[in-house]
Amino acid sequence: MEMQQFYYDNKIVKKFIYATIVFGVVGMLVGLTLAFMFLFPNITDGISWLSYGRLRPLHTNAVIFAFVGNAMFAGIYYSLQRLLKARMFSDFLSNLNFWGWQLIIVAAAISLPMGYSSSKEYAELEWPIDIAIALIWVVFGINMIGTILKRRERHLYVAIWFYLATFVTVAVLHIFNSLSLPVSAMKSYSVYAGVQDALVQWWYGHNAVAFFLTTPFLGLMYYFVPKAANRPVYSYRLSIVHFWSLIFLYIWAGPHHLLYSALPNWAQNLGVAFSIMLIAPSWGGMINGLLTLRGVWDKVRVDPVLKFFVVAITGYGMATFEGPMLSLKNVNAIAHYTDWIIAHVHVGALAWNGFMAFGMIYWLVPRMTKSSLYSLKLANFHFWIGTLGIILYTIPMYVAGFLQASMWKQFNPDGTLTYGNFLETVTQIMPMYWMRAIGGTLYLTGMFVLVYNIIQTVRAGSKIEDELAEAPELLKISAGRVKGEKFHPWLERKPIQLTILATIAILIGGVIQIVPTIMVKSNIPTIASVKPYSPLELEGRDLYIREGCVGCHSQSVRPFRSEVERYGPQSKAGEYVYDHPFLWGSKRTGPDLLRVGAKYNDNWHFNHFWSPQSISAGSIMPGYKWLFDNKPMDISLTKKKMEAMVTLGVPYTKAQVASGLDDLRKQAIAIEENLKNDPDFVKSYNESKKKAAARGEKFVPMNEREIVALIAYMQRLGTDIKVKDLAKK
Repeated sequence: MEMQQFYYDNKIVKKFIYATIVFGVVGMLVGLTLAFMFLFPNITDGISWLSYGRLRPLHTNAVIFAFVGNAMFAGIYYSLQRLLKARMFSDFLSNLNFWGWQLIIVAAAISLPMGYSSSKEYAELEWPIDIAIALIWVVFGINMIGTILKRRERHLYVAIWFYLATFVTVAVLHIFNSLSLPVSAMKSYSVYAGVQDALVQWWYGHNAVAFFLTTPFLGLMYYFVPKAANRPVYSYRLSIVHFWSLIFLYIWAGPHHLLYSALPNWAQNLGVAFSIMLIAPSWGGMINGLLTLRGVWDKVRVDPVLKFFVVAITGYGMATFEGPMLSLKNVNAIAHYTDWIIAHVHVGALAWNGFMAFGMIYWLVPRMTKSSLYSLKLANFHFWIGTLGIILYTIPMYVAGFLQASMWKQFNPDGTLTYGNFLETVTQIMPMYWMRAIGGTLYLTGMFVLVYNIIQTVRAGSKIEDELAEAPELLKISAGRVKGEKFHPWLERKPIQLTILATIAILIGGVIQIVPTIMVKSNIPTIASVKPYSPLELEGRDLYIREGCVGCHSQSVRPFRSEVERYGPQSKAGEYVYDHPFLWGSKRTGPDLLRVGAKYNDNWHFNHFWSPQSISAGSIMPGYKWLFDNKPMDISLTKKKMEAMVTLGVPYTKAQVASGLDDLRKQAIAIEENLKNDPDFVKSYNESKKKAAARGEKFVPMNEREIVALIAYMQRLGTDIKVKDLAKK
């Protein structure tokens, strides 16, 4: 048979590897900065774009989409060519994928600290960037499928099944979750509201973890672990069961993030059932990965690449055991909103994704530079300091989570809360936050060791060039099944059919959960007393979103005695019908705010936003001094925002939209008058007037500043519901 010569594109792999390393350092540095903000909350006092609420989504996006995303592309572009014995379909598309993805990352790095955020977890980027993500993802898909169609290898190896499922599912998730109505170039509102928005978001959020952080890395595991160990995959049959059961079951599990919430019970229970079933395929994958190393465990002792892979797969096994366990209602009742979830997430991110990426980089770079790794000792040091970092990060967070849950739920004999002040919990877990910062520092130190080791390896090696290869031309594949051929081997040489079946598998769960929640009105019973937000409250809500308050505060009271006693009556689905987007939150670094309206006067909120520690000693909330700046808040889009809400089904009348700015000013002036009840406010207000006049500046009245809008929103929360009608205290 005549052999064809061609070149593998190594240059695109090199670009993605370098981007992985750079953004790994950046994403982890931001994460470590956030860890220290828990210890020194006002470390960036007064600098809006370096505040915790704005940096947190930057950290999650940088680690998930910049670090892990680039590592995924590097591994796929390297392995796909060799598994298919073909150069990538288009060099232009490969480079468009690379540069487009990096531009998206830069756009995120600029827009998120500026406060442009949709507030949806792992999907905070605003609509123009969402469109760019969809386009570049399609470019990646076309390039991958084009390569598959021109392959010189008859059967598609298991890794490629996972790559195809990743492409299809991420596209579906991203598009449906990102549907929004633009108001301006960098502002939009989710087309879904309240409970429906929560379900769609966590359908996306859980499966972004599944199909961006898991399935592509399982594909990489199936390629790189056998290569590094020089052993075949343990079980071909297990890989088939692993793949199909995983992609079918995973898509149903999103509602376990919303247990005990206002989501309909049937949807919660479906999420629980499928989450528990997930342990079987997840552990099937882990077993397949670890047993691939049978016969070479002696090599694991000396080879840092295999060390990284072993701990990565073990971390995957731990996280995927814990996930189904956390979906059990009695366990979720303890863990949800606590630092236990932070520990759980970081076992997956630091061990599974981080260590898989590190092992892959240490294996790839020496081969591509035709040299050996500069220092095995440094790589081993990286492994041990990284492992120690994971341990010192996660174990204190587990302890903190248990401590938070137990303190929140304790009662005195007389029926009152033992720890009625939320801050009593915060002060108890500060030592654990110190340990987390130390663990993060160790992990980041390992990353710097990798940077040095790779730079020295590249310097000592040859320039990375395209790699010559040869393979026989693939003859025409027969359309039907060969006599005696089983279904799956036939499917493995039919990429279009395999992709269609994978798409059907992932759509079933999503359709069954989401369509009834959106279409059947009885799932979201309305409450007559719930009214749309006033124009000022709407602006305040957008400021709440801009500042990332949802990262630390929930707006969802669960039906537990401890929560009802602490926060007020449990949440009702009808309370959220005008919330575009929903703001239920997923972590309580501070107390729940669903019923905070009218609990404190306007001056309390004013002083609390200026200096939280002056109001609540021991608070780790930062101040928001830029909200008080002598400049008017931007109300140029207020009318457009109200019109957008009308389009989305919020019942503002034409008269309300027309008088929106007048109503906004009236409410703002009323709040300023309330603030004047405090002599200290009047004194400082008059002094600031004099200082502005002395500097020749125009003085902006307090009723025109951003802080007033945020106070209006805080005072609105929960006031539509008549507490005495719902529960007798």
